[in-house]
Amino acid sequence: MKGFEIKELQVHEDQRGWLAEIMRVDETSLKPLMAYVSMTKPDVGRGPHEHRSQTDYMCFLGRFRLYLWDNRKDSATFREHRTVETSGVPTVAVIPPGIVHAYKNIDPANGFVINLPDRLYRGQGKKEEVDEIRHENDPDSPFKIVN
Repeated sequence: MKGFEIKELQVHEDQRGWLAEIMRVDETSLKPLMAYVSMTKPDVGRGPHEHRSQTDYMCFLGRFRLYLWDNRKDSATFREHRTVETSGVPTVAVIPPGIVHAYKNIDPANGFVINLPDRLYRGQGKKEEVDEIRHENDPDSPFKIVN
């Protein structure tokens, strides 16, 4: 899927624990405007949803299964479905607008996701419409989280 990227981060570990660089401006053209963290309980999924103009830059901490569907009509991979699993190593996924996405925590422990999107949630001052199409609220949606 054009624009979708996924990579395991290099983890620097010592006796105190570990450190991983999530994002560097010299390694991506994405310009995050905010950051947030969420916790997902074991065997729980979030999504699927998509954005009209927002790119998500998500860092997964824990083992997750990502579900992706290309919903961009002008894309060579339109309607292509892809499932990717993270190994538990901190992993970054870049998800461009028009790619429907969901994820499920497949770890026995709580999992964390840090997102650095290139749009503000609800715009400046939280006064705009949310840039999100929530397919999880549509019982007839073709986009489903399947184990």
